[in-house]
Amino acid sequence: MEETIKKINEVFDTLRPYLNADGGNIEFIKYEDKTVFVKLSGACSYCAFQDNTLQDSILRSLQEVVPEVEAVINVEI
Repeated sequence: MEETIKKINEVFDTLRPYLNADGGNIEFIKYEDKTVFVKLSGACSYCAFQDNTLQDSILRSLQEVVPEVEAVINVEI
């Protein structure tokens, strides 16, 4: 499990500069039952394309490195 979380965070480190460039950010919350829970912040937290970013960019990037990931969910904390 620790190795999977490490890989997830490495993917986020590669995506973060792109999110930061648009005024947003991503934070890893937890990995459970093949689902990655994140918190989008900044501009990403209210962006109309949030679902597209989660599914098309973040999930796809995660699955390239961690194929067992099936979903990414943004949580409000």
